[in-house]
Amino acid sequence: MTETLKIQDLHVAVEGKPILNGVNLEINRGETHALMGPNGSGKSTLGNAIMGHPNYKVTSGDIIINGQSLLEWDASERARAGIFMAFQRPMAIPGVKLADFLRHAATNVRNPDRKEGEELIPMREFRKDMKDKMKQLRMDTEFARRYVNDGFSGGEMKRAEILQMAMLRPKFAILDETDSGLDVDAVKLASQSISEIGGDQMGILIITHHDKLLDHNAPDFTHVMLGGRIVETGDIKLARELYTAGYDRIRGSYPEAAAIEEEMAKETQPASAG
Repeated sequence: MTETLKIQDLHVAVEGKPILNGVNLEINRGETHALMGPNGSGKSTLGNAIMGHPNYKVTSGDIIINGQSLLEWDASERARAGIFMAFQRPMAIPGVKLADFLRHAATNVRNPDRKEGEELIPMREFRKDMKDKMKQLRMDTEFARRYVNDGFSGGEMKRAEILQMAMLRPKFAILDETDSGLDVDAVKLASQSISEIGGDQMGILIITHHDKLLDHNAPDFTHVMLGGRIVETGDIKLARELYTAGYDRIRGSYPEAAAIEEEMAKETQPASAG
């Protein structure tokens, strides 16, 4: 049976302001989906709502993984169920080494029924796995001794997020503008790494404004978000069109969603609403 993450008529508000207005999306494990749209259209809001961020209130609709609603689950429960999100702006955790963080996180995700105090992944097994993944990602192993995102450059943060994805082996991964702030070479490496890690074992939602991250991750589906809902779906050709021509055709084709977008733009939006 195919494992599925389904978003069903999802409405989400942030600080009382509606951001998502009926999003429908279905991702099967092994598929790659691209989500594009103007700033403030709700792309990051969708990712945060799926992951269970407490500031994003689901007002109606549902998020379902393998037939089970996860709305009552907190973020840790969703992670244990196999959902991962690489954040647009990862937070630093001073004093916590990346290797220690990864060992605890990987243990809990790979063994979702683990109780507090039970053994972690054996150190020898963990180190070998981590070194193999870091070699695959062209990362110096000394990187794992640094504190999580503390003093990291933008590129280092994004590579650390991809390493987390590689170690946690999620069923479904949401990548929120992983290409943001990266130079051309770094985007190419990130694109290659995501492709190598994901394969056919992971359902991936790539939130992006550009098409370069899709060079090695040609989406099975490209979705366009406007006014808090998905208005059009296509393939890699749609992603190329949006990158080169912008959203004028989309706005003209979906005037109701464009009007909602205009109204949303008149109000002050949370920085993470995009």
